[in-house]
Amino acid sequence: MTRLLLSACLLTLAACGQASAPTGPATVAVSDALCRPTPNGRDVTGCYLTLTASQADRLVSVGSPVAGLAQIHEMKTENGMMMMGELKDGLALPAGEAVSLAPGGNHIMLLQLKQPLAAGEQVPLTLTFEHAQPVGVRAAVGQPPAAS
Repeated sequence: MTRLLLSACLLTLAACGQASAPTGPATVAVSDALCRPTPNGRDVTGCYLTLTASQADRLVSVGSPVAGLAQIHEMKTENGMMMMGELKDGLALPAGEAVSLAPGGNHIMLLQLKQPLAAGEQVPLTLTFEHAQPVGVRAAVGQPPAAS
């Protein structure tokens, strides 16, 4: 009996020391979605937004009917040169932390645009995550604010 009671107490203490897992389905909030206008003759543009995941997640893909291809890109400096490339494994989204996709950093590239994007238009984007349900957003077309 004493062993049974001692075991129950140890299990209770062990459970108290564990962090509780998030409850409910994973969600990702999206804000400040913006795509740059494209000059005539260009068929690519960058899009920016802020993502906040309720639980640790990953942005794994992006799609848009205005483009033949959409990719998640990163900007980094290698050997003193700025380099841009696709994040093939997607973009990590830590739980509760706002992750900004912004000029000069991580961003979305729309490639093979079907027509140029003009300021004042809106671009539909579908964001797909590892855990959360896909999120559809409408990004305004305009110039991002100048970096401070």
